Amino acid sequence: MKRHYFGTDGVRGPYGSPQMNEELAWRLGVAAARFAQTQSGIYTPQVMIGCDTRGTGPVLMAALAAGLASTGLKPVSLGIVPTPIVSLLTRRVGAALGAVITASHNPASDNGIKFFGVGGIKLTDEAECQLEQLMPPAHSAEGFPARVWAPAEGMISLYPEPLKDYLALTTALLPAGSLKDWSIVLDTANGAAAVSSRTVLAALGASLTLIGNLPDGQNINAGVGSQHPERMSAAVRAVGARLGIAHDGDADRCVLCDEHGVVLDGDELLTILAVHALQQKQLAEKILVITVQSNLGVDAAVAAAGGRTIRTAVGDRYVIEGMRAAGAQLGGESSGHVICADISPTGDGLVAALKVIAVMQATGRPLSALRQVLIKFPQLSLALTVQAKLPLESLPTLSAVMSAVTTELGAAGRVLVRYSGTEPKLRLLVEGPTVAVVAACLERLNVAARADLVVI
Repeated sequence: MKRHYFGTDGVRGPYGSPQMNEELAWRLGVAAARFAQTQSGIYTPQVMIGCDTRGTGPVLMAALAAGLASTGLKPVSLGIVPTPIVSLLTRRVGAALGAVITASHNPASDNGIKFFGVGGIKLTDEAECQLEQLMPPAHSAEGFPARVWAPAEGMISLYPEPLKDYLALTTALLPAGSLKDWSIVLDTANGAAAVSSRTVLAALGASLTLIGNLPDGQNINAGVGSQHPERMSAAVRAVGARLGIAHDGDADRCVLCDEHGVVLDGDELLTILAVHALQQKQLAEKILVITVQSNLGVDAAVAAAGGRTIRTAVGDRYVIEGMRAAGAQLGGESSGHVICADISPTGDGLVAALKVIAVMQATGRPLSALRQVLIKFPQLSLALTVQAKLPLESLPTLSAVMSAVTTELGAAGRVLVRYSGTEPKLRLLVEGPTVAVVAACLERLNVAARADLVVI
């Protein structure tokens, strides 16, 4: 069944648009409360709610909480916290649900809502379809009580010290004081990790150069963070840091750069972690779970180390579902979502960075050397903003070119064409034996896509 509101990672859109506004947040709250009543198992009626640093977060949180409370659940505000904290506390307190008001790496003009079910696990496609069916109908502006979603006094309770457990958990991932004499550049995207990541790294002894650490409600992801790692890289080179760490707005992902300022993406982080774990005989089931977006070089590197990969659809929740099905403990996406299931039930940018630092300490090797474990197949990608997401099978020119290019590449490469789950974009990706071949194939797909779709 098709979902109308939920995308790859929750509901998301420009604030004030039909895709994200107070009424929609209230309707989602009502539906989520109704959905919680259908779940089996033992859990409390609490709902852990966190948000990132967008100025529109508090009003959306209030509207969501009003919807949740209207059917008997008890909203609990965690305030501004990284997404993994919401997941962690949902699991620890046995809450019925967790919710995060965030649009992740999107600009401040956007906002969104994503849910965690019992155990701090993201909802499945089927659960999101069910939740949508439980939403009360939308109302026109005429005749609808203007502030039905305004929370009553005292409706939302505050969770005491929401960072406390998380800071203790993550600080314990490395030996006390082990980052003494380490210079690290930290870019928190003017987002939810501006306090937490800095606190943990400083507690471990690191000397920090901070970027994107002054959120003002409007500057989240604005030229900083995992989507814009250039400032991090330049700062690493300028201060002679050992590495750089950059989060996105809600801190469930990260990218790193080595001591030369060269950026490592999620594929490189995952390969470093997986191969090291295989060498230590510590990779659960000898499996790394990745998505169809990851480079074919990841499969080759993991296989050479004695493991294997499982691929899922794009989206960290699909990775998590694949991990749970296979009994795997490590998985993630090339975008920088890394899931270490022994620590957290969802992607966590700080945990990922600390795990990679642990490999650096165990091997005595810098990131520039560790990254050599992954030899990437030549890969190029392109994102086209489209007027409408028409079914791919209905696009004759693009379908024909996809088939032809796939046949020509054979086992030496691959083609991936998909719509973004969170933006009006068609994403084209080609891997192949040489950059020239890949570039030519990508241009053929680009021309074909433009023949079938209205590209803005």
